[in-house]
Amino acid sequence: METKADLAFEVSWEVCNKVGGIYTVVKSKAAQMVSNYGENYFLVGPYFASKSLGEFSEELPKEFCKDALEELKNEGIICHFGKWLAEGSPNVILIDFEGFKSRINDIKKDLWESFKVDSLRSGNDYDEPVAWSYAVGKVIEKLNNCMGEKKLVAHFHEWLAGAGLLYLKKTSPDIGTVFTTHATILGRTLASSNIELYDSFENLDAEKEAYKYKIESKYHLEKQAALNSEVFTTVSEITAMEAEHLLGRKPDVLVLNGLDIDKFPTFEESAINHKLQRERIREFISYYFFPYYTFDIKETLTYFIVGRNEFRDKGLDVFIDSLGQLNKKLKEENSKKTIITFIWVPANIRNVKSDLLENKIRYQDIKDLFDELNDDLKKGIINLTLLEEPISEENLLEKKFIMEMESKVKRFKKEGVPEVCTHDLYEEDAVINALQEAGLKNEKEDKVKVIYYPIYLSGADGLLNLSYYESLQGSHLGIFPSYYEPWGYTPLESGALGVPSITTDLAGFGRFICKENLKKENPGIYVLKRLGKKYGEVVDQLTETMHTYSKLSRHDRITNKMRARKMSSTADWKLFVDNYIQAHNLAIEKINS
Repeated sequence: METKADLAFEVSWEVCNKVGGIYTVVKSKAAQMVSNYGENYFLVGPYFASKSLGEFSEELPKEFCKDALEELKNEGIICHFGKWLAEGSPNVILIDFEGFKSRINDIKKDLWESFKVDSLRSGNDYDEPVAWSYAVGKVIEKLNNCMGEKKLVAHFHEWLAGAGLLYLKKTSPDIGTVFTTHATILGRTLASSNIELYDSFENLDAEKEAYKYKIESKYHLEKQAALNSEVFTTVSEITAMEAEHLLGRKPDVLVLNGLDIDKFPTFEESAINHKLQRERIREFISYYFFPYYTFDIKETLTYFIVGRNEFRDKGLDVFIDSLGQLNKKLKEENSKKTIITFIWVPANIRNVKSDLLENKIRYQDIKDLFDELNDDLKKGIINLTLLEEPISEENLLEKKFIMEMESKVKRFKKEGVPEVCTHDLYEEDAVINALQEAGLKNEKEDKVKVIYYPIYLSGADGLLNLSYYESLQGSHLGIFPSYYEPWGYTPLESGALGVPSITTDLAGFGRFICKENLKKENPGIYVLKRLGKKYGEVVDQLTETMHTYSKLSRHDRITNKMRARKMSSTADWKLFVDNYIQAHNLAIEKINS
């Protein structure tokens, strides 16, 4: 798509500053934006020296704007020019606003007088991004003044960047502005407060609710940025619905979130990775459960949920209740399958449980004994085969080895049942309480076993030692029954890794693929209906879907993997970047009309 802007500035608090999902959006999209704008594309973010290490390569500022930006230093605004060390090497301007923060009261006064943004009760979590984004507005204003007749578009993400947009609205009406809300601050707050958000839009007084939950400063800033931008966008159909009701403006364009699919492994590579990581997960399962009782590990399937610890928003409530029902079903059927379920959701941990560390050490002790034997065992089997003698324990293993092995195995075995959580926690936990209520206690007869793993998957945590992507690749099914999910990267990332998943029609990505996937027998990415459905109906749907998946043949599971990989390719930035260009072009058209 041809670009109508000569220069594009994209502003986000998460440029070279990883906080949440918007970091993934701006970084993974950068190469495609550079392919459209070339050197005329600039990402703008905050300058934090520690966070920019390994992310940002500083360069000298462009000559044409050097003098103009030098003037801003007198106001406490220091610009760092350079490149993001990401695909496409986009231009970046990181703004050190430390010396500008003292102006916050003047900024708040201006926002109140010009746009009625009430910030009397705001705290530092509001003041800091507002000071930064207002400084961004001043920087873009200065750059615009150096550009002559060139057309500029400035694209701002979330309320955190809203003050910059509003500043330009007053000072630089010749700049086309675009505002994107990824999730409205009020919508997220209400959903987290157990309000039936989607059933109460019509009767909801947004202004009153914002004051009730003490988020009026962020709400007003977000709303005014949406109302005053030339082009207003959201990331999904479900967020567009939310924004229209809560912010009072229907989005002009949907800027759907994508991935750079070329950066993910091919299906063949994914199949190899699955086997490798599955074996590492099975080893962990062995020392987690087998000291207490055993089951056929080759007849296990690994389900998982991963994400922020938002009990209702992420659907942890639905997930756990459904697992309880699934456990009852599989026990009634006397199923041969065991479902190992990981809950990879961070919590306030104290330490790894001592019994688990002991299990790991004793398991490793047994493993080391066999590792030492490995080469000798091979030679012994070859010799016995050549001599045409029977291959038996007596002929292969020395009595000393057998006695040592039996001793180590005895020390490995324990009474009781494995805990549902890998760590001791500092406080009462909603996940553990829900597992108890659902009857998920990891008893021997349970067909659904649970491992609540409340730490980030770093690849070096002393237990699984798997990264986020490695953990996904070693599993069979990801489950994300979210209630509030403006987009939902995890099922998309799972699909790109060749891992089937379950999402919902209340998630942006789920709605994007909903119509096509509901028709498929093995869709790869299953979409639960949550909009307009009661809680119990959603639990029943999820239980049935997980149950059906547990009964699939290996051929059908592979079909699901292939389909998941194919579906993820429909959300490639190569396709979705045009939505951004469309929004930018529309902004330029509006200021020139």
